[in-house]
Amino acid sequence: MKVLLDACVLYPTVMREILLAVAGQGLFTPLWSDRILEEWARAARKLGPAGEALARGDIALVRSAWPLAAVPPAPGIEARLWLPDPHDIHVLAAAVAGSADILLTVNAQDFPRHILAEEGLTRRDPDGFLWELWSHHPAAVAGAVGQVHATAEHLSGEAQPLRKFLKKARLPRLGKALA
Repeated sequence: MKVLLDACVLYPTVMREILLAVAGQGLFTPLWSDRILEEWARAARKLGPAGEALARGDIALVRSAWPLAAVPPAPGIEARLWLPDPHDIHVLAAAVAGSADILLTVNAQDFPRHILAEEGLTRRDPDGFLWELWSHHPAAVAGAVGQVHATAEHLSGEAQPLRKFLKKARLPRLGKALA
């Protein structure tokens, strides 16, 4: 299953790390475009100049780990598409060009289900998507989440209850399932 990851699920960090750890378990193939990665870097500017620099380093690591995930622009696709927010058409175009099955985003209002269905796509939110993967592959998802959780605890130097950690990462349903 191919899943186009919108910038809003690549940044914040914990959500991205969990999604990519689950993808690393072979449960889905992640896709993105260079423009989506650039949106992630620009979003990280909110943290200041160091935030963008850190994001660009993370982007380099993600590109290296997933060299086939980048969907090249496909001329003509964007011109035939429509979305309520024209600035999001490039995301839909990348999903179509990459033959994605799912467009993963937290931005539901700008990606109406009926428009995505016309392109053979389903819109999913990260929490529901990960919960569904967990329901079919509990050990793989729990292992991936555990790995990210352990890294976060190590980096922060503090114990963090898993459910609270996942709720803060905007993954409350998954947190409830794993707690």
